[in-house]
Amino acid sequence: MGIAQAFKGAVISAGISGAIKYLEKDPEKNVPKIVDWVNRFSPENSFKTQREYMTEIVNDPDSAWYKLIMNIMHTVDSSIMKTIFTNFFMNANLIGWKRQEEIRQKYGCNAPWAILLDPTSACNLHCTGCWASEYGHKLNLSLDEINEIIRQGKEIGTYMYIYTGGEPLVRKKDLIKICEQNSDCIFLSFTNGTLIDEEFADEMLRVKNFVPAISNEGFEEVTDGRRGEGTFAKSRRAMEILKERKLPFGISCAYTRDNVPVVSSDEYFDALVEWGAKFVWFFHLMPTGMNGKPELMPTPEQRTMMYEKIRSYRGEKAIFAMDFQNDGEYVGGCIAGGRRYFHINANGDCEPCVFIHYSDSNIREKTLLDVLRSPLFMAYHDGQPFNDNMLRPCPMLENPQFLQEIVNKTGAHSTDLEAPESVEHLCGKCKEYAENWQPVADELWHKEKDFQEQGLTTKEKLELQKEAAKEKENKAS
Repeated sequence: MGIAQAFKGAVISAGISGAIKYLEKDPEKNVPKIVDWVNRFSPENSFKTQREYMTEIVNDPDSAWYKLIMNIMHTVDSSIMKTIFTNFFMNANLIGWKRQEEIRQKYGCNAPWAILLDPTSACNLHCTGCWASEYGHKLNLSLDEINEIIRQGKEIGTYMYIYTGGEPLVRKKDLIKICEQNSDCIFLSFTNGTLIDEEFADEMLRVKNFVPAISNEGFEEVTDGRRGEGTFAKSRRAMEILKERKLPFGISCAYTRDNVPVVSSDEYFDALVEWGAKFVWFFHLMPTGMNGKPELMPTPEQRTMMYEKIRSYRGEKAIFAMDFQNDGEYVGGCIAGGRRYFHINANGDCEPCVFIHYSDSNIREKTLLDVLRSPLFMAYHDGQPFNDNMLRPCPMLENPQFLQEIVNKTGAHSTDLEAPESVEHLCGKCKEYAENWQPVADELWHKEKDFQEQGLTTKEKLELQKEAAKEKENKAS
């Protein structure tokens, strides 16, 4: 690092330390001022929709997200907040985004905001519907390989790294080392939570740039039914340990045909807030892998329920709720193929999406920039968005003809080393789903476009969606 860059980093760090202290003095008064400051220094097209929404809610004390922000100010360690603000908001968004745009313009390819990677294929559980077990338990990215991925990633402006697996915490000592060696990055890990203990939580508090998203599909009966007896109790104990140390964490929830009634309920969202989670990320179950279970995919009615309920709760519950499949409008559709992220599995294969297990590149043979310019990734770049309806964003789930064409055209191969799956087999499992979802999604999207044309604020949209959801419930009962 050069002297000028080091000086600039010190100035930024000092400024953020001052901002955190400023916020701690009077969060209710000073949070809106900080958001205004972020807006003034952010690139015009950098998460503009999200920043506009943030500006709206921090100036509305009745907003659930305003209450969440205040909750974070009072329950998260201040040194953690400083690191997250520096690494996530400054490095990953402001500084990183500018560099990503330069790469996009110079090379005509995608440049990711985040990179997902699997430190290991090993896992201490065997969950129903999870593709990870099909990779086997012998694959690992070495510590040096992960650090090299991050080194190259920072060169293209990527400071956000997300671990999947397998169970990443099987290698928790290495993950802490990576945090130490890349203190300017932010690391989020999807984890079943059963390996989080007091010692690891203390290490998280020390390095400050590691945030877990604990897998949960409801309450004890549902979670243990999918993940094994005793899993719910162990993951709840992990949450208690994190909460005691004022460490932020979130929830990762896969919704299926079986658990939608539970995870869409008031009781579930209230429990997440009580447990101390700051965010919940919902994932539509995908039929990936030879052992994938299409019969567990939600029905169109259930997916609609998740769409309506999550948007309703955003105006009510003090937790940041995201839906990977239903929130395409906020990110412009499919974000895979490096547009905003891509996935590197434990064998080094570079996949456009964590749910799309096909590749034409391996990180042990190509640089990140070469991967982004490979035929498979360029096919994603040239094809996005795959649908003008942002409720049908995926080239597999809602538009299976596109994925089949892309894989065949680029010569990509299945990355599943245990039981390779042809793209025809995978997409065949999605065809009926896509046909059934299309008319429902089109109706929902037309309503959303009407909201936009009316110029409604996010709060007004949420109120209308909440009223519609309640009306539908009343009719059903």
